[in-house]
This record gives sequence, C-alpha cells and structure tokens, in this order.
Amino acid sequence: MPFNIHRANYFLLLALGATLIGFAPIFVKWSDLSPSWILFYRMLLTLPFLVLLNLFINKRFSFKVQNKSTILYTAVASAGFTIDLILWHWSMGITSISNATIIINSAPIFVALLTFFIFKQHLKKQFLISFSITYIGIAGLVFFSNNYINGKIIGDLMCLFAAFFYAVYLLVISRLGKESALTIIFYTTMFCCLFSLPFAFFESGISTPASKFEWFNLLLLALLCQFGGQFLITYGISNISASDGSIGLLLQPLTATVLAAYIFNELINTSQLVFIFIALFGIYLARLNIATK
Repeated sequence: MPFNIHRANYFLLLALGATLIGFAPIFVKWSDLSPSWILFYRMLLTLPFLVLLNLFINKRFSFKVQNKSTILYTAVASAGFTIDLILWHWSMGITSISNATIIINSAPIFVALLTFFIFKQHLKKQFLISFSITYIGIAGLVFFSNNYINGKIIGDLMCLFAAFFYAVYLLVISRLGKESALTIIFYTTMFCCLFSLPFAFFESGISTPASKFEWFNLLLLALLCQFGGQFLITYGISNISASDGSIGLLLQPLTATVLAAYIFNELINTSQLVFIFIALFGIYLARLNIATK
C-alpha cells in the first residue's frame, strides 16, 4: 500500500490523543479528592469546551440527535462509563498505574464476550487467541508484581470489573449508528457528570478542590485527557485502518506506564515488562478482531 500523507496525519492525531489520555492516571494520583469527586470535576470542567466545539463544528445541528432513543442509550452507556472510571480511579490508590492501565485496556475482550452472549455473534478463532494472550500477559504481570501477596490484587480485580463496564459503554455506543461523535461525547460527559454525584456524596459528602494546584490539576485532566484526548482519538480513528488504530491506541497504556515509573518511581522489572508486552499484543489482536467484524 502506497504511503498516504492524509492517513498518516490522522494516525498522528489518534496517537497524540492516546498519549494525552495516558497522562490521566498521573493527574488522578496527584489529586487529593475522592475518586468519584475527581470524576465529577473531570466531566464538569470538560463540558464548556465541548459546548464551544459543538457550536463551532456542528453549528445549527449542535446537540441534535437523529433518533429519540439515542439519548436513552447514551445515558445507559454513560452509567457503564461512570462505574468504569470510578472503579479505575479507586484502583490506582491500591495497585500500580501500569497494572491498572494494562488491565482496563482488556475491555475489547469483554466486548466480544458481551456480543456473543447478548447478540449471539459467533466467536472466531482469533478471539480465543487474543483472549489467551491477553490474560496470560495480565496474569504474569500481576504475579511478578507480587500483588497476590501484598493485597494489591484487590486493585487489579477492580480494574477487571472496570474493564467490563467500559466494554458495556463501548458496546452501547457502537449501536448508535450515524450520530455525530462529538454530540455523543457531549451527552456522555454530561450524564457521567450527573451520575457521579451520588457516588461522590456517598464517599465524602460535599467536596471542592482546596488549592490552586488542585484546580489546575483537574483542569489539565479535563482539558488534555477528557476533551483533547477523546476528541483526537474520535477524529483520527474514523479515518485510518483498524490495524493502525489498534496500534495507535496502545500508546495510552505505554505512556501511563512510562510516566508512572518516572514520576512515582513505579519501576517495573524485566519479567513484568515482558508480560506487559504480551498483554498489549493480545489487546491489539482483540481490538483488531472487533474492528474487522
């Protein structure tokens, strides 16, 4: 296939988006708020930017949907996304960022399983291969992290549940047809903001950022990760091949792992590194399998 400069540009946009989202665990760990309040402010501070972008790009069609059921489906998807992010935020206080990020990226495995059980779609041989490789990698990563000894495996299990709920979100969103991706991102962000409040009040009552650094940290989480990262991935992935998209998205867990080692001294040994790449290869195959169905 000849080199396509436009496809390369879209890949770079997706890669930049995935890299930006890789910074999310860093901002989460820097915050002093409870996990659900982090999620609330993450979404709340993103909304104004999404409103402006919608008005700029979609103009008079901003916030409009083609089907009435879209809002309901988006709310259901957002409920899954809310639980996913709360569990993921919680997990990073227990396990390492590398474990949390690698495990949650196994969501494509759950997408395939959900489509099999709900929509009776046949599981291909490629899925069984990707499933085996992914979880051999994750099991090895957890084992050589000694998380089964020090109790941190609870955080790893929370990530596994988070991956399931993220799969629910992905599966529902994928059924929305030709709705504007930007409009869906806006409604998803709005619903997640609302749905996170009951969990936040349950965790710690009313809580607000106590310092300028906290506000700045949450603003970066919203602007760089939720707004910038999600938009660039959405914009880029629809214009490149499934294989290129699957490779580009792997930059998110790789970025998070490298940053965690540098900033929080979450160093990984050779055995962990080997199993990280095994898991990432399985995740790549799983994403490719879903994208080419």
